[in-house]
Amino acid sequence: MTHRVTHMIKQSIAGALLAATALTGAGAWAAREEHTFEVSLTIPSRPFYIIPAEPDWIHRPQRLAWDYPRATLGGLEKNFDVRHDSSAIEARLGSEPFLENGRPGEIIELQVTFNGVELSSHVIPRQVLSQEEAATGKRVALKIEPIEPAGGYRSGDYNGNVVLLLNARAPGAQ
Repeated sequence: MTHRVTHMIKQSIAGALLAATALTGAGAWAAREEHTFEVSLTIPSRPFYIIPAEPDWIHRPQRLAWDYPRATLGGLEKNFDVRHDSSAIEARLGSEPFLENGRPGEIIELQVTFNGVELSSHVIPRQVLSQEEAATGKRVALKIEPIEPAGGYRSGDYNGNVVLLLNARAPGAQ
């Protein structure tokens, strides 16, 4: 009986060794790729951000669409995520917003609003979010609407820039 038990133990050991060899052999032939990359993050101590909700548009020229059936020019609307934990947020334009085609007297003025507040290039910015709104954070709309010129729109290729300046209101500012 011991001979039979010894024989069974030898067969079990041989089977285990054969299985281990097969697994090791299969692993030796498997393809392997490894990628290492760096990850970093900066967490601001005082949350303040004004960022486009759809980040892929801001660095590309934006086209205002011509509405053929109504013979009018459409506007542009984009959203921004805004937050500041210690003051209101102000905005103004860096220059008067308009489109021009290079011909004298043929410009299309633009009306620009941020969070429903009409902006101008006046040196004093306008409050666009209260301290309470800014503290909780909010998604707000930037709207750019064309103002139809006297005599209507004239054909041509028009270009222009809108320079939007946003900042946190200085402490104690009214």
